[in-house]
Parts: sequence; C-alpha cells; structure tokens
Amino acid sequence: MAHIIVVGNEKGGAGKSTVSMHVATALARLGHKVSTLDLDLRQRSLGRYFENRLNFLNGSDLYLPSPRHHDLPEIDASALKPGENIYDHRLSAAVAELESDSDFILIDCPGSHTRLSQVAHSLADTLVTPLNDSFIDFDLLARIDSKGEKILGPSVYSEMVWNARQLRAQAGLKPIDWVVVRNRVGTQRMVNKEKMQRAIEMLSQRIGFRVASGFSERVIFRELFPRGLTLLDLKDIGVKQLNISNIAARQELRDMMKELNLPGVEIDF
Repeated sequence: MAHIIVVGNEKGGAGKSTVSMHVATALARLGHKVSTLDLDLRQRSLGRYFENRLNFLNGSDLYLPSPRHHDLPEIDASALKPGENIYDHRLSAAVAELESDSDFILIDCPGSHTRLSQVAHSLADTLVTPLNDSFIDFDLLARIDSKGEKILGPSVYSEMVWNARQLRAQAGLKPIDWVVVRNRVGTQRMVNKEKMQRAIEMLSQRIGFRVASGFSERVIFRELFPRGLTLLDLKDIGVKQLNISNIAARQELRDMMKELNLPGVEIDF
C-alpha cells in the first residue's frame, strides 16, 4: 500500500506547490516510486511545474530522478448512481490505479475549500499544511484574541481536518499524522515571530499536529519554476558552486524532510 501525503491549506500563497514539488522530488531522488496528483484543476501549479521539468529535460538531454505526475481520470457521468459525486470517483480511481506501483502518492490540494480537497484529506496518511508566519494565515487554523496570546477556538480548516479524522476512524484506518510546516519565518528575532511560535505550540497541543520547519522567502524558488527544477537538481545541471542562500535553502529542505518523518525514508542529501 502506498503512503499518501496530502499537502493542504485553504489559503493561497502558503507555498503548497513548492513544498509538494520538493518533497516529491526528494523522495524520488532517495529511490522511492512517487506519484503525484494536482487537485487544483484550474490553476494547476504543480502540474505546470512538472510540465516545465519535462520540457527542460527533453530539451537538454539530461536525466534527473523525477516523480510521475498524473491527471485525474475522466469518469462517465452516466455510470454514476443517484447522489454519487463524480469528483469522488475521479480521485478514488486515480489513487486505486497508482497504489500498487507507488511507494508514495503526493496530492497537492487547491488553496480553497473544494469537494476534491475534502475527500483528499480523508485519504491522508500524512497531512502537510504549509503555513506562512503570519497571524492572517494562522486564522485559518484557529481564532485568537487581540493580543495574539489566547486560542479562542478552531477555525474552518481545522474543523475540516477534524472531520477527515473522524471519517478515517469510522473506516478503521490509522490516524492522520498532521504536520504544520512553518514557511517564511524571519531570521531576525521579532515580537510577532515569538508570538506566532507560542500560538502554534499551544494550538498543536490542543488540536493535535506536529510542527516542522519550512522554507524561508527566497528568490531561488521563483527562478526554478520555469525549468521545473528543485534545489536538489542544481549540481546535476552544472551549477558547480552553490551560493550561501542556496546552501541554506537546501539545508531547510533537509530539515523539513527529516521532521516529516515519513515511513521508510532515510535522508542522505
């Protein structure tokens, strides 16, 4: 059985597709069979990332270890029973087809609440939620008081994850390992940064998730997208010496992969 990783956050701009691309490619480079699905059927950021990668490799005569990206299969709507949702069937058909030949299936969700995203969360063995270091983004997880010190209650996304956990429990499946990845954390010591850290730690204990470090804000990620590359590909395409920012970003990826603690994965890059 493939281990299913779902990358989800209902707020756009949190870095879901960047995290998805780097996690999937890192797993492929470590020798695992990785399949990916992009559930943002309109924007398709992860799908475009892989299209760019394929075009770059085809045009440069290079081989780079890569995940296998798949589109959701089409379903004949006339074959559905009354009340059945076509998106449920498209996602379940895709997962069923990929499970037997994948060690990991990574599913990138859209930055909004959709039926596909809701179903995907219930399939997650590991749920990765990238979160910008901002109370605007934190509000997606929980309501907090005006001082940023007291949790008032869970917000809409946390409630959706709770419902997904309930569905898995009813089906007799193992609990979701929920990991909140802190992205764009400032390097300087600031009051807001410290308040965010305390708030996330409080919330993690209250609603049950682990916290992992993510990526800082770096230009390199925007530069890599047109070629579909990741930090791990740079030396293979002829970059002989990484600059300090690239080395730091690569270390961030290594730390994040270790903290995700995915089954059977040993980090050696």
